[in-house]
Amino acid sequence: MYRKVLLAYDGSQSGRTALLECVDINCLLNAELHLLAVAPLMAGLYLTEGFVPESLQEEENRRFQEILDDGLRQMAERGVAAQGHVVTGEPVDEICRLATALGADLIVVGHARHAFFMSRWWKGSVGATLIEDAPCSVLIAIAR
Repeated sequence: MYRKVLLAYDGSQSGRTALLECVDINCLLNAELHLLAVAPLMAGLYLTEGFVPESLQEEENRRFQEILDDGLRQMAERGVAAQGHVVTGEPVDEICRLATALGADLIVVGHARHAFFMSRWWKGSVGATLIEDAPCSVLIAIAR
């Protein structure tokens, strides 16, 4: 069974769906839960401007800390405790890195369906890439 579950959380509607599903299934699993927020690197700004002021990355990291804190609060309100983690980097890489470090048995992520093929192609899919690279099982919660 699943003893350690890592939930990747970004505060989006699909992320909230995954959070709530994780809370629901944990009633059955009684697993050790970890909530992860991945702040993206501000590399895009570096490519266009030639530098990234440290304050911009710090601001983004603070924003993701607030997202994480909100997710932890939502879980606590439903009687579920989790350990929180905020990291900076590429989502799939960081999710896999923490899942491996924790010895996670299950990764939970949210997924929003894209209305148009081109938006899926342009944005890519963390879930699809994660399935290929994950060190354990992956549950993808679909936001409807």
